[in-house]
Amino acid sequence: MNSIGLSRRAFLGTMAVGAGATIVRGAETTERKAQIAITLDLEMSRHYPKRGIMEWDFQKGNLDEPTKRYSVEAAKIAKERGGLIHFFCVGRVLEQPDVEWLNEIHAGGHPIGNHTYDHVYVLAKTREEIQFRFKRSPWLIEGQTIDEVIRENIRRMSLAMQQRTDIPINGFRTPGGFADGLNGREDIQQMLLDLGYTWASCKYPRHEAGEPMKEPSPKVYADIVKQQAAAQPFVYPTGLIEIPMSPISDVGAFRTNYWKLDYFLKAVRMAVEWAIENRTVFDFLAHPSCLVVEDPNFETIKLICDLVEQSNGQAEIVGLDTIAARVPR
Repeated sequence: MNSIGLSRRAFLGTMAVGAGATIVRGAETTERKAQIAITLDLEMSRHYPKRGIMEWDFQKGNLDEPTKRYSVEAAKIAKERGGLIHFFCVGRVLEQPDVEWLNEIHAGGHPIGNHTYDHVYVLAKTREEIQFRFKRSPWLIEGQTIDEVIRENIRRMSLAMQQRTDIPINGFRTPGGFADGLNGREDIQQMLLDLGYTWASCKYPRHEAGEPMKEPSPKVYADIVKQQAAAQPFVYPTGLIEIPMSPISDVGAFRTNYWKLDYFLKAVRMAVEWAIENRTVFDFLAHPSCLVVEDPNFETIKLICDLVEQSNGQAEIVGLDTIAARVPR
């Protein structure tokens, strides 16, 4: 490579990054900015605010007050630092008496997308897999096929947002991330297209996370950085754009592996720095219901904003809709 004068950055820019996608090559890499997204899923998480709480599986949209306050403050901090946060909202949130906090987030210029109404598993093959709520209360979906339940759950979330607020729906994210995204599920891809979505965030690459309750090894950190290449946007055969979630997520780090905040900050720093160096995409995935306990001072969001500010114009914080607009089709 050195014989033809190809820089390390340009060389890395030739790596394949997933089905149907490659990082921009050569001179183009130096002409465009890295796109960094901060995304927060508005839902409750099992084991938070303390271990052993499982009822949230049945009430994903019943956000508690600390989670809502954290979401509003995170939006303010990102905006003050020149960024924004792309939120994805579970529709049952809109059943709560007060949604003014959600309007406040929207008024601050932060996009809000569809995360289904009940946090359903869109790849479900049995009725029992669709959602804990429906397993406990099967009469709620009596007479409907699996596809009908999923489609209606996505549609109902948009309807709820329309009737309860003036907030436009900006994109779609599946509850849960899938190592292969929606590859092989053209039916789900087409369902989203038919419902008016041109892009979705569904893929979450497999990666190492080490042993629970132990500090991640250099190998674990290296693998998380390596998998950023597998978390780059691409287009499915149907034309639906995929914007993957970038490892490692907060629930993966904290809930599953009991990481300390310092470990998480190190992994996020390394991943964002890789994205900036290679002028690619980083889609930070987290949940206010988790971060309010594990990162109460918003250190991760501040870190991401600082890294972008220190990039000398090589990176920008954007919503996933902006990222989708740059994906070749």
